[in-house]
Amino acid sequence: MRNFRIEFRWALIFSMAHLAWMYFEKAIGLHDEHIGQHAIYTNLFAIIAITIYVLALRNKNSDFFNGSMNWKQGFISGIILSVFIAIISPLVQYIISTYVTPEYFQNIIDYAVENGKMTRENAEGYFNLKSYMLQSAFGALAMGVVTSAVVAFFVKNKNPSQ
Repeated sequence: MRNFRIEFRWALIFSMAHLAWMYFEKAIGLHDEHIGQHAIYTNLFAIIAITIYVLALRNKNSDFFNGSMNWKQGFISGIILSVFIAIISPLVQYIISTYVTPEYFQNIIDYAVENGKMTRENAEGYFNLKSYMLQSAFGALAMGVVTSAVVAFFVKNKNPSQ
């Protein structure tokens, strides 16, 4: 575990950033009066997520690999970061759904049904805590692996002997 201290710390930072983003979304009305635009604007969190991955891998490169991290090492570090985020994400989703925006699921269900996007039964099956916990964990893994591969390419040591 000692070798993964940096990844764990950055997973906690990522989780705190995610919580802060949800507070922001809630504050600007994306979970109620502007819920129809939520699907578009929530994707802006990707900028923050990628920035956190860049900072995490730069931290790993400088403090663990002494500035000589290759792509494979960076990619593995990013995968470990993604696993930690995936493990923490159900708890983060629970906090979001219980304390930050407990009315979100009902609001999005009503919006989807009223706008003919889903039947009530399908919306209730999709927009619920269990579903979002699973989506957040598997989404963190899938997007994290892809992000790790790309970020590791740019953060690796530029030394051609690596």
